Amino acid sequence: MTRIIMSGACGRMGRVIAGLVNEDKDAEIVAGIDVVEDDTLGFPIFKSIKDCDVEADVIIDFSTPAVLDDILEYAISKQVPAVMCTTGYTSEQLDSIREASKKVAILKSANMSLGINTIINLLKPASNVFCNNGYDVEIVEQHHHTKLDSPSGTALALADAINDATGGRYSYVYDRSDRRMVRPENEIGISAVRAGTIPGTHDVIFAGPDELIEIRHIAYSRSIFGKGAISAAKFLKGRDAGMYDMSDVIAAMQ
Repeated sequence: MTRIIMSGACGRMGRVIAGLVNEDKDAEIVAGIDVVEDDTLGFPIFKSIKDCDVEADVIIDFSTPAVLDDILEYAISKQVPAVMCTTGYTSEQLDSIREASKKVAILKSANMSLGINTIINLLKPASNVFCNNGYDVEIVEQHHHTKLDSPSGTALALADAINDATGGRYSYVYDRSDRRMVRPENEIGISAVRAGTIPGTHDVIFAGPDELIEIRHIAYSRSIFGKGAISAAKFLKGRDAGMYDMSDVIAAMQ
């Protein structure tokens, strides 16, 4: 049994994960962290993780970058591994996460979907073929109109996978409205759509002479992210200190 503290318990993803865990015989949410009080979820809610006195095996954080310091301090002091699902961190906060991983197990992913993380793995060999033969790369992501950060962490993760595989040759451009020029070769254009209730769509486009290759991922519901987070929590339980990602979870499934 994996005992979970759910940070962001009363948010959309927190409620999705709570529902999924209720049907999972190998996991249990023993406490929630949220500024909103809700006694209908079936576990105690604390406004701050600093107030949580419930023993657990792992933290899942689907909340806000504002609580990162408290999450990391708790994880280190209690030696409770943390699955970090929140996006929109600053570069300084990312440094803090990397430092914390030297003391406690941390799994960080911009997207918890097994599908997206498998695509990230597939992009590495694909990039070596297309990018080394002059194909342009564009990424288009679509999300619901309440999503705060843009572009999505997933879009950046997809771009980083391509860039890492090709020796870091690319710069990222998010807006071309202020220039009139031929498209530079070594850039990845990343476009963001915010509309309606779209859970998440990501398109990676490789465009060459007379040929177009698209790799698309569509999230039809948020449950795919919840399932991935629960799988990550089970994987991280009892792990030694270090920085992990969803590729480690996928490898353990094979």
